[in-house]
Amino acid sequence: MSLALAAGLPLMAAEKPNILLVLVDDMGWGDLSINVPATCEDGSVRPPCISTPSLAQMAQQGVQLRRHYTAAPVCAPARASLFSGTHQGHTEVIRNNSFDAALENSHTLATVLREAGYATALIGKWGIGGGMESGGTPATAAAWPTRRGFDYFFGYNNHLAGHRHYAKEESNADPETGMNAVWDGDKVITPDLDTCYSTDLYTARSKKWIADHVQANPEKPFFLALTLIAPHARLAIPSAPYPAGGGLKGGVQWLGQPGRMINTATGNWDSYIHPQYRDNAEWKEYAARRFGGGAQRALSSARRHATMITRVDEAMGDLMQLLKDLNIDKNTFVVFTSDNGPHNEPGAVWGFKDHPAPAQNPAFFRSYGPMDGIKRDLWEGGLRVPCLVYAPGYIRQNYNSDFPSQFHDWMATFAELAGMPKPMRCDGVSLLPTLQGNDAAQKEGVVYSEYNFGGGMAQYQDYAPNKKGRVRGEQQSIVFRAADGRYLKAIRTNIRSSEDDFEVYDVVADSHETTNIADQFPGIQEKLKAAVLHTRRAYDYTRDPVAGHRNNGCGGFRHYDMTLVPANMPGATQPGLAMRQVQATCPWVPEFDTLPGAARAAAGTVADPAAVELPAGSITEFKGYINVPEQGHHWHFYVTLSDVPGTRAYIKLHNFQLVDADFNYIPGSTVNESAAINADEAIADKTGKKGVPLKAGKHAITITVVQGTAAPGKFKLEWNKGPQGGRQTPVATVPAAAYCH
Repeated sequence: MSLALAAGLPLMAAEKPNILLVLVDDMGWGDLSINVPATCEDGSVRPPCISTPSLAQMAQQGVQLRRHYTAAPVCAPARASLFSGTHQGHTEVIRNNSFDAALENSHTLATVLREAGYATALIGKWGIGGGMESGGTPATAAAWPTRRGFDYFFGYNNHLAGHRHYAKEESNADPETGMNAVWDGDKVITPDLDTCYSTDLYTARSKKWIADHVQANPEKPFFLALTLIAPHARLAIPSAPYPAGGGLKGGVQWLGQPGRMINTATGNWDSYIHPQYRDNAEWKEYAARRFGGGAQRALSSARRHATMITRVDEAMGDLMQLLKDLNIDKNTFVVFTSDNGPHNEPGAVWGFKDHPAPAQNPAFFRSYGPMDGIKRDLWEGGLRVPCLVYAPGYIRQNYNSDFPSQFHDWMATFAELAGMPKPMRCDGVSLLPTLQGNDAAQKEGVVYSEYNFGGGMAQYQDYAPNKKGRVRGEQQSIVFRAADGRYLKAIRTNIRSSEDDFEVYDVVADSHETTNIADQFPGIQEKLKAAVLHTRRAYDYTRDPVAGHRNNGCGGFRHYDMTLVPANMPGATQPGLAMRQVQATCPWVPEFDTLPGAARAAAGTVADPAAVELPAGSITEFKGYINVPEQGHHWHFYVTLSDVPGTRAYIKLHNFQLVDADFNYIPGSTVNESAAINADEAIADKTGKKGVPLKAGKHAITITVVQGTAAPGKFKLEWNKGPQGGRQTPVATVPAAAYCH
């Protein structure tokens, strides 16, 4: 289904670009050669540079987003936010380290693009499909990729198996299948994968899928998410050099022959160091000066890490050549990024005889760049990731932008490319203005993260003193715009109370985040504490341990979960809500401003949205404030819509999800404010009881209703104040007197 609007038609299929999203695992901002400075401003020794010429060329021919943030500093929550289009304040299931939990059954990058007429495929690591942390099959994983919008899946569903770069040769991480399961559709093909290095395997399969699709369906655009696992986990290296040429006839090739599935399945596994790194005298001298007695170990890790990164670079060059060979390079939108900052972990496989598994040392290359922090830190080095975009004819060439952006912006961006409005549930904004070189026209988005992990930060010598060994704990950060136009970052760590203060940093001028400038902004703490509460929802997911047979924990508690959300201070208001309406149909509840007809929408005010009769085939937005009569820690809200096919609604309070009556909504039914309404693994009688903690007063509200094929449509919103001191108020219709604008 595609969007039909009275104000205009969507882009024709031939005008929609193909979209190739390449996500690598644990590649730091400083691992990209173009981010390595010629000299170190702090006077320290300049780190060696990893060779990434293909990525450098991609940047020269496209855009580098130099302040692009992952959603979370570890893989599962970062991927959940990326594919759901929501930041970590809104992901309904996957937060912290809830690996292999089932991504909620709602809009994804794949469902949105499939509705827009795209063929969709995921090749590589998933890890958010459900099932055990060391398992998951099409039968046991609730969020198997083909249940989340992908037409085709090839790769690892299992998070732990996704640590293995050689599925057949490395130790088993999947008792459910008895092997490191690489799935081709619903079939495990691991027994056929002799000496198949993960980067080569997934690149070759991607090339094959793209070429086959273009030949069979040249008029149908495609969306391919290629999720490589390098340079994550054990520093496993290839078995042979990367084949020359690239594209249709060169580079890695899919052979499809058991025992030799790809053309690099030769030689000894985990044996090939790139020639540039084998006996590099400069690296030896650098290691001796920087690491002293630990030089040899640091050098061994560095050679392997650099080989893995360069292999990714060669794969990207191969893919870019393929696009040219197929004559689709001018009509393909390519995004390259990483799921979080660099790691310092040996991975889940501790080595074999003649196959060492040294831990990656991010300090060798300063993989965290001119910043502090690595994987699991909300400081810049853990959150800011390399991000390159190549799309001739769509974006500016050789342009660097420092405009802050985050993973959830890709859903909004891809939706606009596909000629569709973004789902209202999506927290992102389209980045096309920035990508076209016009930061001044770029709509401000939300850059927000929260994450909890025990222990302390590393003690790297080039970290600022305020970071070395610093306790992590519960971490939270948000980017805001100061009065002078700077986008500043607020962060607090080891949170013990909602009243803990934020530190504020100008990360452009102070990339190490050494100088806390919060005192320069009187009243900023109250504003920041209100801003984060206006941005996110309390975790509302109680996992059923039977569903999916999961054996890993799932925690999302925050110390500020039950903090009362402050009301707005709007000043003088008038009764009722502002209303806008267009005649349109859409397969989801859209963000009204992204509708092509939004600028010409019929506008007015209404005393009570429940009294409005909604025309068939219409989209209506009500906006203003709802006056909560008294404070309560568990306010509940209930939405009921007409029993008409295609009818759905979505409500935001401030900037967070209040009620989702969109994806999976059954017209005529009543749904509540549960933040886990689409979670497959939730226990029904325990989910949706928390409610929303609200202070008394006027709270900003936006209600959008898509009316289906018949009229008149009706919208009903009810509320009640949940138990507090043993008393629960009855459910009642929100009175007209509660609305104002």
